[in-house]
Amino acid sequence: VQLQASGGGLVQAGGSLKLSCSTSRRTSSNNAMGWFRQAPGKEREFIATISWRGDMTKYADSVKGRFTISRDNAKNTVYLQMNSLKPEDTAVYYCAVSRLSIISTTTLDYNYWGQGTLVTVSS
Repeated sequence: VQLQASGGGLVQAGGSLKLSCSTSRRTSSNNAMGWFRQAPGKEREFIATISWRGDMTKYADSVKGRFTISRDNAKNTVYLQMNSLKPEDTAVYYCAVSRLSIISTTTLDYNYWGQGTLVTVSS
């Protein structure tokens, strides 16, 4: 399974970006998907996850109310809409496919990872 993340870039604080992640196989194959991020010198952290049906989502407290995860199984794509961005959101963002159909916040439950896309938020 190959994942291709896109949509990162440079944005001012308070701005918005929408990340996309396309996969090489059908995302409707009963797999939850997630977004994680890793800032320089920090560990990779969970951001958001969505069940394979798209009916359940979960967010990290740091992005709740600002970020929205969604998926289009017909397009084999998962999205992350990021609003009200803050400088502390600066990181490389990774999408991942879970080995589970239910949502999970644990990196160990994700067995396929994209290459990452850089998001930089200036103050």
